Amino acid sequence: MGDSKVETISRLAQWRIDNFSPCSYKKSDPFKVGLWNWHLSIEKNRYMYIRLFPEPSRVSKEQPPYAKFILRISNVGANRRLYISPVHDRPLRTCDDFYWPVDSSFHGRFIIDVEFLDLRICPINGGETVSIWPMDGAIQSMSTQTTLCCLARMLDEGLHADVTIKTAEGTLRAHKAVLSASSPVFESMFHHNLKEKESSTIHIDDMSLESCRALLNYLYGTINQEDFWKHRLPLLGAANKYDIVDLKDACEESLLEDINSQNVLERLQEAWLYQLTKLKKGCMTYLFDFGKIYDVRDEINNFFRQADRELMLDMFQEVLTVWKPKQTLERSIPLQMWKCE
Repeated sequence: MGDSKVETISRLAQWRIDNFSPCSYKKSDPFKVGLWNWHLSIEKNRYMYIRLFPEPSRVSKEQPPYAKFILRISNVGANRRLYISPVHDRPLRTCDDFYWPVDSSFHGRFIIDVEFLDLRICPINGGETVSIWPMDGAIQSMSTQTTLCCLARMLDEGLHADVTIKTAEGTLRAHKAVLSASSPVFESMFHHNLKEKESSTIHIDDMSLESCRALLNYLYGTINQEDFWKHRLPLLGAANKYDIVDLKDACEESLLEDINSQNVLERLQEAWLYQLTKLKKGCMTYLFDFGKIYDVRDEINNFFRQADRELMLDMFQEVLTVWKPKQTLERSIPLQMWKCE
């Protein structure tokens, strides 16, 4: 990485400083997260001051970001020290709106991370701030609003419903035509002489009633973003089971958007289970290229005890790709982290 270049993945931005002398100032190149281009800057006098601010533009002027974020700074080398800021939640318009003083001396090479927990904007016409991320990527199909309203009514009121879906918690009514058009597995159930065709009943015992309702709402084009995010994992399982390709892709993209240290190992396991190449690559990059394997060292042994051996081999190969004898120590993964009890 260049000394002023910031690398980004998902909602994480990482700036690697190769050399920073006392009583000096440095500003990063712009990097994009959300709707805005951002800068990080550092200056050192008695304290080190780290600033985060959007690049001046029409967007940042008319709709300045309201950012919720955490900063981390760590030195490079064997004696790794990590400083973590409190969670900040504030509007950011200029470089004067925020700075974080760090009462420590960092010499030589070190790393600054900024993890955006949320980014919000005020509507142009006023009102409460709204998050930009639930708005990213429309989940609804390209059908007209009138058609969506008709489908919603068919589902909600059970108009001419001709199939019953039984879950462990209750039943739902739906339409064979809609299910068949959405899934080749459902189509096969009703096309061939299977028990689902004869009884007009589908048993879905591996989903809760609420998650199954979210699945139907997706198939009928009426799901909202909040329900989609809440039920992403069971929807992913259903998409894989019933071969609903567009839903599987939407779940993968959504899970890729908010990778963090608390969920990265779970996401990696889901990526392996459902053969999600992009999500698996994103998790590997987060852990190894961005050095976040250190943040999950307490959970890694338990993960290895349960992980598929082929997945462990893939992870080890990723370590070998990242680690090279000439690279700095922070790029290498200590061997003890790979020892399973």
